[in-house]
Amino acid sequence: MAVRWSGPAPELLIPLERGGGPLTAQLQRELRRTIRDGRLTAGERLPSSRSLAVHLGVSRGLVVECYEQLVAEGYLVTAAGSGTRVAREVAEATREPPTAEAEELHPRVDVDFEYGIPDLASFPTHDWLWAMAEAARTAPNAVMGDEHGAGSPRLRSVVTAYHRRVRAGTADAGHAVIVGGFRHGLNLVFGALARRGVDLVGLENPGPLEHDVIARRAGLNPAPVRVDADGVDVDALRRSGARAVLVTPAHQCPTGVALTPRRRRELIAWAESVDGWILEDDYDAEFRYDRQPVGSLQGLAPERVVALGSVSKTLAPGMRIGWILAPPQLRDDLVRAKQLSSRGVPALDQLALAELIESGRFDRHLRRMRTVYAARRAVLVEALAERRPDLALEGLVAGCHAVLRLPDGADEAAVAEEALTASVMVKPLGAYRLPDPLDTGPHRPALVIGFGNVDETRIRHGVRVLAGIVP
Repeated sequence: MAVRWSGPAPELLIPLERGGGPLTAQLQRELRRTIRDGRLTAGERLPSSRSLAVHLGVSRGLVVECYEQLVAEGYLVTAAGSGTRVAREVAEATREPPTAEAEELHPRVDVDFEYGIPDLASFPTHDWLWAMAEAARTAPNAVMGDEHGAGSPRLRSVVTAYHRRVRAGTADAGHAVIVGGFRHGLNLVFGALARRGVDLVGLENPGPLEHDVIARRAGLNPAPVRVDADGVDVDALRRSGARAVLVTPAHQCPTGVALTPRRRRELIAWAESVDGWILEDDYDAEFRYDRQPVGSLQGLAPERVVALGSVSKTLAPGMRIGWILAPPQLRDDLVRAKQLSSRGVPALDQLALAELIESGRFDRHLRRMRTVYAARRAVLVEALAERRPDLALEGLVAGCHAVLRLPDGADEAAVAEEALTASVMVKPLGAYRLPDPLDTGPHRPALVIGFGNVDETRIRHGVRVLAGIVP
């Protein structure tokens, strides 16, 4: 898609060699090459003849002559009030057709059941623009300088107050570090643990994708820890020898179970016994439909739990705002690591998020999205009951995803691959498992169905496709 330069088009780098032949011929040749190579795309506007002449240090008449020649050859088109642009037909003809390999890597998808993606169309744009305007209107000039320390004091106060009220946490602003999303925070925490001598970190198995890669990059060795119907298996964690563990206790990713009260007590007792750390990913805690979610682990053991949160699921991943609620003995290390890795999160965005939460608009958005996601899950259940009543969903009535159990003996990877040929993207549960020599299986086949960013019509279509593929 051509960029629509709203003002004068930017300068165009065209090498001309004085003494290397007629300048008109050189300019024509270089412009043809620029279009063929894709530096100028279909419909893109060229600089005016006057500005290009000044930029190149040649006469305007030379540039006009060159443009006229390329218009005659079909490379360029002109229109009153629109300037000179690259001809669409020529640009399309010079573009290389996609290879079979590229088509395989990026197949057409009509229904994308990817987990963890919220409804992007429901982002509260009007409220966000209001919050940004308020932030810009009230922010002191100093806010626009480089960020120092843990982030906006106001956002840290708002986030921790919200966490105390809604998630039964105990942190205050002094415990909080504002980061550029969950993964940024996770990198910082993993690095801080490695510097404190932690070698092994337990990861839920199955669990979120690529956390093992992040752990290794930070200098930690990942230890897979099995998950069952009660959440992470604390006995298996104890046997692993890990001194830290990353958990999703409110709505386990991807199995959808909640960490039971007994396991919560066992997990905290484990951390005390090994002088260890619990990293709490408060994944999907805001989206429970059948009852109120359980409180945060951080509120039960603030000296042992590092809570990580973000607005990726509640608002949108593109917001890239998150936070760490850390015990005092880790906080300074995290702040220093953040300062060395980035200059912080955009200042106005931090203040706007604080405005959004304090004003009640954030809560209003969450209430609306609970209704949306509950309706979509209900459609998923209904469509399965109509098409394949022998298949059942597992996991809490919560969040934006569920697990679809397949018949014993079904090949979950083959089902996902065949669904993709019908333009339905879905991941097998096995894609979320880490290799574990102690876990020999067998595992019941299943698919992870994310419905956060899929409307009800596409949900029904996706179920219809899967129902015809699952044996």
